[in-house]
Amino acid sequence: MAFVRRHNDLGQMCVVARRGDPIAGQVFIEIDHLDGTRSLLVPAPSVSRNDDGAGLVFQHRFRRVEPGIVRDRIAREIDFDPDLWVLSLDLRGDDAGVDVIAAR
Repeated sequence: MAFVRRHNDLGQMCVVARRGDPIAGQVFIEIDHLDGTRSLLVPAPSVSRNDDGAGLVFQHRFRRVEPGIVRDRIAREIDFDPDLWVLSLDLRGDDAGVDVIAAR
């Protein structure tokens, strides 16, 4: 909820688009760049990050693609993991304010 509150305080529309399990649910961040493209941030695998417990670390699954591609991926992931949370953010730039690592 802090992520949503912070972005709304900055004037960037952010909502919880899907509530998952409060304990076991992973968090995906869907970014609408307001130019007809979307990006999708997903949790980075723990083996690809320096896991010091300092918070969530994400990686790009898709970067500035057609919205349908992101929607389809989220739908497939929900079929696989119904505990999934989805945060939806309207953002003209690329900095969602979370730690993002390069996919390996």
